[in-house]
Amino acid sequence: MDYWKFTLYTDPETAEILLAYLGESDFEMFEEFDEGMKAYLPTKADAALAEGILTELQHSFPFSWEKSHVAGQNWNAVWESNFTPVVVEQFCAVRAPFHEPVRDVQYELVIQPRMAFGTGHHETTWMCMAALEKLPVSGLNLFDFGCGTGVLAILAAKMGARHVLGVDIETEAYENTLENCTANGVSTVESRCGTLDAVPETQFDGILANINRNVILTSLDALYEKVLPGGWLLCSGILDRDGDLVRKEAEKRGFSQIERWQRGNWLCIHFQK
Repeated sequence: MDYWKFTLYTDPETAEILLAYLGESDFEMFEEFDEGMKAYLPTKADAALAEGILTELQHSFPFSWEKSHVAGQNWNAVWESNFTPVVVEQFCAVRAPFHEPVRDVQYELVIQPRMAFGTGHHETTWMCMAALEKLPVSGLNLFDFGCGTGVLAILAAKMGARHVLGVDIETEAYENTLENCTANGVSTVESRCGTLDAVPETQFDGILANINRNVILTSLDALYEKVLPGGWLLCSGILDRDGDLVRKEAEKRGFSQIERWQRGNWLCIHFQK
């Protein structure tokens, strides 16, 4: 597939903010560099709409951009070449099949990188993995909303979760989750492609929602109904500037904030019903 490459020139903090906004549009891949960020848009997408979004964002954030064409190539091969193991202290590690095993961690996950979000490199996924160490997981029924590569669901399964339902709107993520479950010998993770409509009418002991602010805010009512009393909701994909907004909206539904972590400009928040 051919892409339009939009090169955005700005400071690292603004690049993180722009990533959060553009991640909700038709851009499919992002690459950070010292002077800013590169965002890749399929040529079949509406480039005029994307340019309009960038123009609007320039009213609020300081950055410039330029556009160029990138011919189709083996994007998975490019992605794999840039994939390095991720280690979350002594708790867990995430590596690709072509890496050497990571020693001296409690849990090791083998994730085949297929561009799906959730290899552990991003601050949000890293914090969610670290937070799972502190949450009740063993023997519980969990829901991973926006499962990406399945990394959080697989980690929870390795920690002893009775059952984990992973749901993602992207077909590639759904398929990647199935592939990664097989690679890790995990049989207690169920993967579905779709939105919250794909989730059965049941309640869970805990819910993982590593997505983005807007999806979390619009889904809070449904997520509240899907978690058992006393159960937990772990949210990430939230910029630090939006943390209080998410907390207040969650509290309106009946959640209480238990703990909040920050890594870079991103937050991970533990709520309890």
